[in-house]
Amino acid sequence: MWNIHGVIAPIAEGEDGVSDNRSPYKISIIDFVKNFSYTQDRCHIISKFLDYREKIYQLEINEGFQWVDGSFTENVEELRQRPPSDIDLVNFIYQPSQINEEYWAEHGYVFDHDIAKQNYLVDSYWVNLSVNDKEYIVNQTAYWYSMWSHQRDTNIWKGFYQIALTPQDDIMARQWLEGMIIAGETHESE
Repeated sequence: MWNIHGVIAPIAEGEDGVSDNRSPYKISIIDFVKNFSYTQDRCHIISKFLDYREKIYQLEINEGFQWVDGSFTENVEELRQRPPSDIDLVNFIYQPSQINEEYWAEHGYVFDHDIAKQNYLVDSYWVNLSVNDKEYIVNQTAYWYSMWSHQRDTNIWKGFYQIALTPQDDIMARQWLEGMIIAGETHESE
């Protein structure tokens, strides 16, 4: 999963520099949970992340995807001798028509960055794909790609993931995670 720098490679191993087999790598929520739930700390963060996705679905936001990055997608336990503290996240969503400023304000526990970080351990941002302003979408995409394509402190190039919003798959991911937690099957337990 990690390259020699302890990060996800920005371009798939063995590919040339212009290959389209590059970050953001599409991954299912089930595979993401399976790949990253190898310590108790990570299981806890993933559980909160799944709670967050559930809240999004409850607000009838079912179309779109999330870019996932940050120390959670690095071998931070080895690189910095600490567990990850959250998941960095950009929600690229098709906004349902009932969502307006009032709706955003009423459901701030999902949309507000600070509340979401505290309650769900996600450092979360939003890009509305429903807007007619295509320049806005391109600018937001370019911004987040440029922010996430390298480590902040080392400038090492790295990759990140794209996970579709898939309510049914989240149910299976949650079941798998709960089975892991009950069985105590993390690397820490070995």
